[in-house]
Amino acid sequence: MLNLSGHRIVFVGGKGGVGKTTVAAALAVVAADRDRHCLVVSTDPAHSLGDIFGREIGDTETTLAPNLVGLEIDPDAEAERHIGTVKQQMKRLVHPRLYAEIDRQLDLARFAPGASEAALLERVAELMAAAGDAFELVIFDTAPSGHTVRLLSLPEVMSAWTDGLLRHQERSTRFGSMLKHLGGGSPKADDLSMLGEAEDHAAGSLEARLQALLHARRRKFVVARERLLETATTAFLLVVNPDRLSILESCKVVDTLGRFDVAVSALVVNRALPDDAGTDNDFLAARRAQEAIYQREIETAFATLPRVVVPLEAHDIHGLEALRAVGRLLVE
Repeated sequence: MLNLSGHRIVFVGGKGGVGKTTVAAALAVVAADRDRHCLVVSTDPAHSLGDIFGREIGDTETTLAPNLVGLEIDPDAEAERHIGTVKQQMKRLVHPRLYAEIDRQLDLARFAPGASEAALLERVAELMAAAGDAFELVIFDTAPSGHTVRLLSLPEVMSAWTDGLLRHQERSTRFGSMLKHLGGGSPKADDLSMLGEAEDHAAGSLEARLQALLHARRRKFVVARERLLETATTAFLLVVNPDRLSILESCKVVDTLGRFDVAVSALVVNRALPDDAGTDNDFLAARRAQEAIYQREIETAFATLPRVVVPLEAHDIHGLEALRAVGRLLVE
């Protein structure tokens, strides 16, 4: 289903409760079995990755098996770390008399809408950068669909915000820059931040350090955006159940992602009634008839996507061997 040898980043998304964690974990186990150093990451605040492996994972990289590492990102803890980093950076740029005000303002910003998501995105962007370097494959078990869409749109939003700060900072020093340009300032270009400017500020000056921070932030989000769009190395796998609400939500996800030029690579139809499930009672017969209708809807709505059906098991999927069996269904 997925050529794991050709991808470095895989996002597994869908409606809450469809089995994203199972699919992400199963893919990770198979990748590790094939000698790929793999990181599986949960970005859903309601983590279940540790539960499915039967291990305590948390917000630190944890070895789950040979070649396999797990991580559960805590958005609140990530926001705390993010705010702490910003405080340190800001305090290097101002007089010590302003330290208390920086602490006060950023402590308030910690509770602003979107603060946790912005911090989460920063961590995800860093982990995406690690794909192909620290890890051969990074698999993200993402939060329910609405969260995923916001996560994918934030690089553009944060880049626009950074551009605004850069424009404000540039306007504040424009007159001096113009004079230095007349004197022959040395040009400097940055392909990743998609900006070009003259290197007008003295090395180590407040302006130079502030601009360096803003450019580094912009560069990080631009790289994340570019990697999301690299279909040869990044895949978005959508998980759906054969039920009405799951299908409707998945159609919205495909449409919304398309607006951001993010293509869905494949579809997993999870928890389908197995072929050998008996129909010798009215309940099973009714369920099978209803599911047949939904399976036809799935075939019509997602006709262009590769699909694989994962049958409903008699028992919960838990532990390496059960995940390995699901993983083989996905890739073989």
